[in-house]
Amino acid sequence: MSEQQSIKKGRVILAPMEGVLDPPLREILTAVNQYDLCVTEFVRVVDQLLTKKTLLRLCPELEQGGKTRSGTPVRVQLLGQHPQWLAENAILATEMGSPGIDINFGCPAKRVNQSCGGAALLKEPETIYQILKTVRAALPANQLLSAKVRLGWSSPEECYEIIDAVIQGGAGELSIHARTKEDGYKSDAIKWEWIQRVRNRIPVPLIANGEIWSFNDAVKCQMLSGCDDLMVGRGALQLPNLGAVITQQQAPMSWDQVYQLLLEYIEISLSQPRSDYISSRVKQWLVFLKQQYDEAADLFRSVRTFHDTAAFVDQIKASKA
Repeated sequence: MSEQQSIKKGRVILAPMEGVLDPPLREILTAVNQYDLCVTEFVRVVDQLLTKKTLLRLCPELEQGGKTRSGTPVRVQLLGQHPQWLAENAILATEMGSPGIDINFGCPAKRVNQSCGGAALLKEPETIYQILKTVRAALPANQLLSAKVRLGWSSPEECYEIIDAVIQGGAGELSIHARTKEDGYKSDAIKWEWIQRVRNRIPVPLIANGEIWSFNDAVKCQMLSGCDDLMVGRGALQLPNLGAVITQQQAPMSWDQVYQLLLEYIEISLSQPRSDYISSRVKQWLVFLKQQYDEAADLFRSVRTFHDTAAFVDQIKASKA
């Protein structure tokens, strides 16, 4: 597919990526791309009302009017199985300034699914319905409630019942990751065409998600899914200016530019209350970056054995020389 083909005008949203898209990385990626929205890593809700301190740790943007410093809205995402506790925490996040509430029904992580959260609820459409109905009733009428799902647990045929539960539950926006839970993240399992099949059942804004790594992928996803609005996840880690590549046909960032983003990420993270995770998060990012940049593979090899934060940071900085 030629890059001469045009992209349809629609929103490009930065996906929630648990354990990856932390506040410093949101700050950096929204500064170099004109994303219309980003969604937080999921906030786990069990059987209690979380504290404001907990929500601010996961979404410090709430102290900035619910936006990153570059002005991108940040929506709090909740994950859990108990309707009333999800509702209570949705109210708190709303009162603190979250521009909308998102409910996660798509996370495929084993530890999450074993506790009946995320994608595990794809097997329980009635629970999805009860959660959304309860949260919707608790929120102010003008507060958007959105949901993120996969096509099903084991078969995309399951999506019809799931989508009915989402719409009847009162969600005002829906993101569909076009794979089943059992598909995981297999590239050849992407099923954008299934989103097209169910579009006429969805009377609310619909967002296509999954396997968008490039401008060409974005065009193909729009064509096959019938969606103008797209959500990018892992591709935004592999190519840090992917949003601008899609919406503005910007050239991919050079390695020197990406290296500066790594340094900026480290600098921001060092100012956070906890900075002992920096080495693991940067290594994780480098694993994605090395798919796009040979220099990232070299840098990863040079730092992969470092665990001490100070020594790790020194090595990253020394690698430039």
